[in-house]
Amino acid sequence: MSTFHCPNCASPVSPAAASVKLTACESCGTTLFLEDDQARLAGEQGVMHEAPMLFGLGSSIRLGGRTMQILGHARFSYGRGFWEEFWALDDGNSPCWVSLDEGDIVMQRVLRRPEWPKYDGYLKLGGTLNYEGELFTVSEEDDAECVAVRGSFDQALIVGERYRFVNLQGEDGTLLSGEFQGSSREWYRGQWYDPFEVEVLA
Repeated sequence: MSTFHCPNCASPVSPAAASVKLTACESCGTTLFLEDDQARLAGEQGVMHEAPMLFGLGSSIRLGGRTMQILGHARFSYGRGFWEEFWALDDGNSPCWVSLDEGDIVMQRVLRRPEWPKYDGYLKLGGTLNYEGELFTVSEEDDAECVAVRGSFDQALIVGERYRFVNLQGEDGTLLSGEFQGSSREWYRGQWYDPFEVEVLA
């Protein structure tokens, strides 16, 4: 795995995994893009005000029968509050996202483009779509802003950028989430968990 040097302070930066595309320099707090054996400036980390959480950056947790190492922590504001997103690698070295929002926990994995849900028109609150034989209902749609990042991620997260997101709830508790920014979009599929189902190992 390559070691990079921060262009802001020249400190060595070693990503936690080969798939890392964005990381924060621990010495000066600058956020860095990692690509083509070079690190380039991506902006500031933002202010991560302290908030009570079950686990944090660097934690090892067990959830849904898998052990996960938390490598990145991002905070998103949606006006009336904020939620935490943690990027992790599980014990099979597969990336996933664990979200905390007002005590609710969801573990999600990115969907490949052929797996994206298909629908006509615009997804709005109360709207439905059929995905793999299951009916999903739009339970939330809003805009969010990335306000702070810490650690490492496998995609570019820029403090200050805004996203539109939509959450769809399945009949069996499955969650489909879409994130949209201009012409770019990502879809995720996940499962809700009770906070008591999370085991913090370290």
